[in-house]
Amino acid sequence: MNLFRRAQVSKTAPKDAIVKLRESLEQLEKRQNHLQMKADTQLKIAKANVTKNKKAALTALKHKKAYEDQINKISGSRMTLEQQMMAIENAAVNLETMNAMKAGADAMKQIHGHLDINKVDGTMDDIREQMDLANEISDAISQPVNFGVEFDEDELNEELELLEQEDLDARLLDSAGISDTGLGDLESAPGVPNTVPAIAQPPRPTRAKPVQNDDDAELEELRASMAMS
Repeated sequence: MNLFRRAQVSKTAPKDAIVKLRESLEQLEKRQNHLQMKADTQLKIAKANVTKNKKAALTALKHKKAYEDQINKISGSRMTLEQQMMAIENAAVNLETMNAMKAGADAMKQIHGHLDINKVDGTMDDIREQMDLANEISDAISQPVNFGVEFDEDELNEELELLEQEDLDARLLDSAGISDTGLGDLESAPGVPNTVPAIAQPPRPTRAKPVQNDDDAELEELRASMAMS
């Protein structure tokens, strides 16, 4: 049997230690309040006998002093226990914090154990490639489909110019205060010319008269005189 074997120290959880410290503080507080009541009683006795019985008053003051010494010692013990309890609470909080940080670090290690920088780069390249492909498909789908029909641009431009001219004519008619219905009424009214005002009609090309020389003019005059005779 080993007589020099160290006695095994029982491990106390921080929460259990804090509970015991609080119980001790409560007991010390009760003891301190009890001694304070006794000290107050001895002070009253001393005041009552200060003139009647000085010996009794002196004895009461001695008891009061003894009680006050005990009260001071208890106050010191309470302060020590309170400081120790605060230290344990802070240590417990630090321990919980460290355990939480360690658990977080372990979780990150476990997650990163399944990741590799090359795999991440490869995945990002695949994502970019698929995004580019999706954009190309979207652009191809959005292109208009003519189903093989080809349009003559010159013919379309001519038709567009004709529509623009018709629109211009309609605006000129509106500005002149003449509508299509009004034109129909004017055409049927007697004494009203059936022609559209010149402002609403585009200018018509006139055929240029051929230039005649003197011989032609004389021949023309001869034909006219023969017709009259």
